Amino acid sequence: MSKSLYETLGVSSDTSSAEIKKAYRRLARKYHPDVNKDKSAEDKFKEINAAYEILSDTEKKAKYDQYGDQMFGGDSFHDFSRSQGGGSNFDDIIKNIFSGGGFGGGGFNTGGFGGGGFSGFEQPNLDVEVSLSIDFNSMLLGGKQTFNYNSEDITIKIPKGIKQGEKLRVKGKGNKSQGRAGDLYIQINITPSSIYKLDGDNLIQTKDVPLYDMLFGGKIEVDTPEKKVTLKIPANAKPGQKMRLKEYGVENRKTKVKGNLIVVLNVVLPSLDNVSEEDLAILKDKLPKE
Repeated sequence: MSKSLYETLGVSSDTSSAEIKKAYRRLARKYHPDVNKDKSAEDKFKEINAAYEILSDTEKKAKYDQYGDQMFGGDSFHDFSRSQGGGSNFDDIIKNIFSGGGFGGGGFNTGGFGGGGFSGFEQPNLDVEVSLSIDFNSMLLGGKQTFNYNSEDITIKIPKGIKQGEKLRVKGKGNKSQGRAGDLYIQINITPSSIYKLDGDNLIQTKDVPLYDMLFGGKIEVDTPEKKVTLKIPANAKPGQKMRLKEYGVENRKTKVKGNLIVVLNVVLPSLDNVSEEDLAILKDKLPKE
């Protein structure tokens, strides 16, 4: 029994629903009229959508598996759709088939399927998902970002504190089919920072501190997402010691409360090249060995 709908999507009758969906999406991208300017692409795109609308529906697929291309009068779906005219509405054609209408006596009558037949079929998923990389500061401070999709510049608002992998929706900018438009979902990828590490809503920054300031106390300048601030180093500070700058972290999108900036102290040892031999002798004598 010929089953041309599977040939349309390039799959077999025992292909899983997930693989059928994957094949549909691949072909839909290839033959979408906005992408493929070949004159035959639009008709091919309609055939692909029609095939998927039947094979993605468990009930309709079961009927098609039972009757095959008899539903199209024995023709392949490609030949059958051509016989209906290039301007035919595929939704109407398939609805007519599944509701028992038949076509010109040669089409397959599904009146025996029970009752009034199918009330309609599921429309193809026109939503599209793309990835967009933003820099770390855009995640921290928010703002606007423009990118190009389908030869159109689209500007989106990046909210403060957006998370890695979070998705933003732009309504009506997905694929288009027969007067319908899906939405564009943008998955955010955040470029790692050379300064900060992220820990929830807290930022972690390692800061070099001269040995003198670690031993006797001092002040250093620290970069925060908004400005430079002065951090006071206590005397006898330890390498790896953590100091907190309150509310200089990431703003939580739900609570609007900012996390903290955790500064990890890293001691910088001085060079001994400019130390006199006398002072070196004193250091060797006075510095503890354990």
